[in-house]
Amino acid sequence: MTPVADDSGAPLDLRLVPAALTCWAVTAAGIRWHWVGSVVAATAAVAAVAAVGHLARRCRDDDRPRLGAIVSAVAVVGAAFTIAVGLRVEALHDHPITGRYGSVAAVVVMPSESPRPAGGSRAMFRATLRSVDGDESTGRVTVFGSADRFAGVAAGRPVGIRARIGRPGRHDLSVAVLSASGAPTWGEAAPVHLAAQRVRTGFIAAARDALPPDQAVMLPALVLGDTSALPAPARAEFRRSGLTHLTAVSGANVTIVCGAVLLTAGLVGPRLATLLAAVALLAFVIVVEPSASVLRAAVMGAVTLLAMVTHRRRQALPALSTAVLVLLLAAPELAVDVGFALSVAATAALVVIAPVWSRRLVDRGWPKPLSDALAVAAAAQLVTAPLVAGISGTVSLVAVLANLAVAPVIPPITVAGTAAAALQPLWPAGAELLIRFTGPELWWLSRVAHWTASVPGAALAVPGGPAGVAVVAVFGAVAVLSRRRPRLRWVTVAALVTVLAWTVSGPSVGHDTIMG
Repeated sequence: MTPVADDSGAPLDLRLVPAALTCWAVTAAGIRWHWVGSVVAATAAVAAVAAVGHLARRCRDDDRPRLGAIVSAVAVVGAAFTIAVGLRVEALHDHPITGRYGSVAAVVVMPSESPRPAGGSRAMFRATLRSVDGDESTGRVTVFGSADRFAGVAAGRPVGIRARIGRPGRHDLSVAVLSASGAPTWGEAAPVHLAAQRVRTGFIAAARDALPPDQAVMLPALVLGDTSALPAPARAEFRRSGLTHLTAVSGANVTIVCGAVLLTAGLVGPRLATLLAAVALLAFVIVVEPSASVLRAAVMGAVTLLAMVTHRRRQALPALSTAVLVLLLAAPELAVDVGFALSVAATAALVVIAPVWSRRLVDRGWPKPLSDALAVAAAAQLVTAPLVAGISGTVSLVAVLANLAVAPVIPPITVAGTAAAALQPLWPAGAELLIRFTGPELWWLSRVAHWTASVPGAALAVPGGPAGVAVVAVFGAVAVLSRRRPRLRWVTVAALVTVLAWTVSGPSVGHDTIMG
């Protein structure tokens, strides 16, 4: 399997990609179907890599030794991850808490994130077990309970609860689901977590003092990923317009923050600027809470930043593949996490597809900034739309337009908001001043979300689950392939017009909820 050249002539190094995809498939299959799933996935991966390598047009005689090395590496990775995930699943089945399902116990957990709404007056958070009825224990759990009583929950602060122990509803290496009852008791958090919580609460309070109510609840969501105060209509508008990803900490947040720090290289030198960027990344992860999703975003953001700083996409794919291998080795549960899949897919699109599309637009006379923005929005939508469809059963038809419209305001909101969060404990007045500068950008963002979500047919209902993933993926592939095939292009346009006409004439997905 040889490197594939892009339009600039620079080859993309694909050697680690088969290993990364293999470890992902083997781990996910092992979590879902145990040893049998892992073995089948590993065997299929080896066979697929061998077949693709032999059928590749660029696979000449002198490339056979390299293909053999890649197939051997895939086989080794598949075997290693099969054993690793098998041991993890065996340990999960033998966990002492499995004998306590259905019972009520006094449990102490260590939260890894702040609570999130779980419908009605309930909230949920993920945590790690510390003890069950006084006996030390370990394992990942999901905790449900009253939103009011969980208001004080924060990452790194132990919580004692009385809870009913239930069997996990998903195959994600969790050992139990805890349904809390009664008032929790609080432990003492580590100093670093206390400092992070003070930064978060101070920033949220400063946003309330400096901005109108609708903008004050939006800023923490964009900067810290804290959507607890975001009203349901606003969440519905963001989902319908394809902007939901902005309210979750993503690799884009990390890239913007670290990129802003790296701009100081001209003043302090590249080495010190890189060190400052690393410190900023560490502080950012701690403040927004080092959950698995945040760590994933940090790694993926760092990969994207590497591609931007070095201007060498050839290095980006090996870095991304290495990130997948390391993350799945450290946290195998990410293999079945949809957020992880969205993050990897979006990062790959940004470093592989978007530059090619942008270059082609520039060759046709488009301005470079507009070409970059449009290519990024379209590439990210192309690769993430199938997954979003599988999760929600809807596809936003205005996502590219909405993301293109808000692209100019996201960096200033992120940079000013993050700087305000860091400045607030030292100089509250200065932090409020920075927050006020985000007001116009937040207004524009909310208007774009409202306008695009109100467009008739903005969201299209599709089958949920694997069927929705397949339908949207096939349609996206056909749309891309039709670019160079006139007959296929007309078929695609006709199908799109038919779908739009049907969507506009019928009930709009979520429209009544939004407008109400």
